[in-house]
Amino acid sequence: MRFMLISKVVLGPVLLAQGRRVRRTALRLAEAAGERSGLVVIDSSQPELKLLFVGDSTMAGVGVKHQSAALASQVASILANRLVRSVRWQLLAKSGVNTEQAFEFVTGRELLPADVLVTALGTNDVTSQRKPHQFISDYEALVDMVFERVGARLAVISGLPPLHLTPATPQPLRWYLGRYAQLLDEGLQRWIAPQRKFAYVSLQWASNPKDMAADGYHPGENQYRTWANLLAEKIANLLPKQNPLIETHASGF
Repeated sequence: MRFMLISKVVLGPVLLAQGRRVRRTALRLAEAAGERSGLVVIDSSQPELKLLFVGDSTMAGVGVKHQSAALASQVASILANRLVRSVRWQLLAKSGVNTEQAFEFVTGRELLPADVLVTALGTNDVTSQRKPHQFISDYEALVDMVFERVGARLAVISGLPPLHLTPATPQPLRWYLGRYAQLLDEGLQRWIAPQRKFAYVSLQWASNPKDMAADGYHPGENQYRTWANLLAEKIANLLPKQNPLIETHASGF
């Protein structure tokens, strides 16, 4: 962190100028259209699995046109077919929010009961320069609040993307944001590691600019598909074998 502070001072004027130019000239893509809740019905004797998705622009599906090609809907469909059970899902996401702002955003919304919380946050903590300890404190507060409100006890948390490879950002701003993202991601992994009911999903594989959306910043359709499969796998592995937790909340709807 000390090195990053020194870099920020030395490169400050250049980083500030490049940041202003990127904000002024960046291609603005809309959030994916479509429903933000749903039920994937599978004829099964098992109770529904309930998922709550919370995040920023990537969770909102920026980079694809419809929610069917974004994360929440795809994860629900993959899990329903894999587990042979119905999956109910709810999506709460907003472009531009950092983790502290996501807490405020979710606080003001109606939440359905959920068994698993799935999150994607952090990029805007980088751009808003939240310190690593603030980022983790904000994340912990968000998870605790959601768990208390919806009854979830499991969380699958995505790491930060490889911002050092984002083609829409010029150097040295790209290097600086990428290194800062790595610092936050390392802190995220340390926080998650000892917690048996949490799982971490790395996004460092999303490094091919050709697979990104037209803005050169958000995931494209192929990346969302890969990401959804990784999330579904983590959720399936995190679920109790006999599903006692899920059964506890089976009557929540």
